Amino acid sequence: MMTDTRRADTEAEPDTAADPAPADRGEATAGALIETLGREAADLKDKLLRTLAEMENLRRRTEREIAESRIYGVASFARDILAVADNMDRALQMLRAELKENADAGVKALLDGVELTERELLKVLEKHGVRKFEPQPREKFDPNLHQAMYEVPDPTLPAGTVAQVVQAGYMIGERMLRPALVAVAKSGQKVAADSMANDNADAVPPRPDPVG
Repeated sequence: MMTDTRRADTEAEPDTAADPAPADRGEATAGALIETLGREAADLKDKLLRTLAEMENLRRRTEREIAESRIYGVASFARDILAVADNMDRALQMLRAELKENADAGVKALLDGVELTERELLKVLEKHGVRKFEPQPREKFDPNLHQAMYEVPDPTLPAGTVAQVVQAGYMIGERMLRPALVAVAKSGQKVAADSMANDNADAVPPRPDPVG
């Protein structure tokens, strides 16, 4: 009977190795929770940094768009004003050539007034970011700045350079408002050489008829 009792007591003892203590279970649960919270905190930090970067990019883009609209918003109006400036400049060129030297005091005063008006017009344009530019002779032709109207054979100028300025160009900010209209020098040296060769050919005396 005693042997059976001991066997029953042994069979009734709990398996402590398979069932961890409550303290161990609590530590494991806390560790898993901390790990989860850490991942969530890292995700939230990453989302916050991305949102801040997007907001900063949006702020910079908005500032740039506002600045560009302030500068380039007058482009259409400026193009219309350029026609007035061109007509005034052409009129002054003609009047200067024909009248100014022999004009009386009244006509000279009128010309001076028109020139002053032209200068004021250019100042107003510059105030709003519109700047006039005129290429110089021998300046290399730049399709980003110039528009070629025709070619000029000129042996004194390198080929592909500006020979004449037909109409001044204008910039607005860093952009092209209107290219300068120019005449471009052809290969003048080659033209001159060909002309000289033709002249020499004309100057060669005729060969005598062969003696019979």
